[in-house]
Order: sequence, then C-alpha cells, then structure tokens
Amino acid sequence: MATFELYRRSTIGMCLTETLDEMVQNGTLSPELAIQVLIQFDKSMTEALDSQVKSKVTIKGHLHTYRFCDNVWTFILQDATFKSDECQETVGRVKIVACDSKLLTQ
Repeated sequence: MATFELYRRSTIGMCLTETLDEMVQNGTLSPELAIQVLIQFDKSMTEALDSQVKSKVTIKGHLHTYRFCDNVWTFILQDATFKSDECQETVGRVKIVACDSKLLTQ
C-alpha cells in the first residue's frame, strides 16, 4: 500500500520525527528502524483517517492562495469558518493540503 508522507508535518508527526531523531543520535535506535517506524506511521494515519473518521465539515473563507503541483492541491484560506453538525469555529488563517486518494492504489 502506497502512502503520502504529508502527515509527518502534523503535530504528532513532527513529535514522532523529533523523538526518532533523538533516539538515533543517542544510539538507541538504528536509522533503518527509524525509517520503518515513519513508514508505518504514514500507513497507520492513512488507514485510520479512511476507516475511523466519518465526520463531514463545511469550510468557507477567503481564498488567499491556491496551488496545484504534482497532483497535490494546496489552499490557504483567511478568515475560514469550519462548520459541522455539532459546532462552528472560525480561524484567521488555515492551510489545506489535498491529495488524490486514487494515487494510493497505483
């Protein structure tokens, strides 16, 4: 199963990467094993988001910037409002990265 590495830039992904780097520097973990952990993290995040997240959210805001490169859309919204069935939240600036899930099956 192919995966995207974009979840590594999430808060939990960054913390995992920092911890793995420290463990490699201390000699607690081999670099090869650290890479395998990151690959498993990518797979686990993709599977969890696909199978466990059922919520739908509507997003409205001012489109500041958009880009399409290598089958990846990047949107930067200002004054974005996220609305779900339970709540509504407004944020000043948000970056959304969207990848085609069909690319995972290739």
